[in-house]
Amino acid sequence: MTDTSVLDQDKEAGFGDYVALMKPRVMSLVVFTALVGLLVAPVDVHPLVGFASILFIAIGAGASGALNMWFDADIDRIMNRTKGRPVPSGKVAAEEALALGVALSGMAVVMLGLTANLLAAGLLAFTIFFYAVVYTMWLKRWTPQNIVIGGAAGAFPPMIGWAAATGSITVESALMFAVIFMWTPPHFWALALFMKEDYSNAGVPMLTVTHGRRVTRNHILAYTLLLAPVALGLGMTSIGGPVYMVASLMMNLWFLKGAMDIQGRNEVQAVADGYKTEKAFFRFSLIYLFLHFGMLLVEATLRGFDMGGW
Repeated sequence: MTDTSVLDQDKEAGFGDYVALMKPRVMSLVVFTALVGLLVAPVDVHPLVGFASILFIAIGAGASGALNMWFDADIDRIMNRTKGRPVPSGKVAAEEALALGVALSGMAVVMLGLTANLLAAGLLAFTIFFYAVVYTMWLKRWTPQNIVIGGAAGAFPPMIGWAAATGSITVESALMFAVIFMWTPPHFWALALFMKEDYSNAGVPMLTVTHGRRVTRNHILAYTLLLAPVALGLGMTSIGGPVYMVASLMMNLWFLKGAMDIQGRNEVQAVADGYKTEKAFFRFSLIYLFLHFGMLLVEATLRGFDMGGW
């Protein structure tokens, strides 16, 4: 029986399984925010250097995903949302995921250092370590603040992109980091509201499991209120502008309305409509982040036209 399952695994595993191992949807968000960080920086970056930098940041993100799937295979098998992933489904061996994650991590960090600079490489190395070790191996299974603290891992990419271009950390890159950091809790807690049983069954101390949905709803509103001034503050820096500010104001008002709607609901209402409001808030949170960083690109483009550089 064991030999047959090994043969089946070898037969089923394909290129797509190894791509899935690197969490391509998460990687796409990492690539986009890192690219924005690089492009809005007030320096000229050679296209080849820029392309290589983003490529190695993406590889580093994929490596983090592989390491996460290796370590979390036991709980991924239990959760409906994750049981189809390559490792828990048996398509990719855990040892392969670990080896791939370690190899890609080392390559990404070294090559980013050679391509861009040591600061960018150091930030990428710290991000991989923070996500794979601090968040995955420690925070995720230990504290309901896992998403709050662990959100730093997903917030570093624009700072890495900025560092790759400028070799520095500035107010602008710190605020880009802060926007993602403050956005992460309401984004994931909205998911946790309608996926509570998954986390409970897997023994993950998500806030919905340890403190209940009512407390989680209150926390979503609190973090949304904290997020808005950070997002608007980014618009007041050298990379912001009127287009960004108008878009950010509208998006934050809409996001705040959604958080207030969630906070005002009870579980009877939520169950009755299948958590429709919570799911809509979760989907909009993705648009929220994409549009904020997209507007930074618009502002950079407009500045390029004003300077006659485009």
